[in-house]
Amino acid sequence: MPRDIIHLVCQDCKRKNYSTTKNKRRTPDKLEFKKFCSSCRAHTVHREGK
Repeated sequence: MPRDIIHLVCQDCKRKNYSTTKNKRRTPDKLEFKKFCSSCRAHTVHREGK
């Protein structure tokens, strides 16, 4: 199965806020989105975590 579940981690507070799937064959690098963090109460950068 090429799609794996990943967690998006806030780069400010380091909390796992979102989960999504990713095709590791097409995108081998780490995903990065700007999303809302409920603990920071702001839009921050969320990067793919472990």
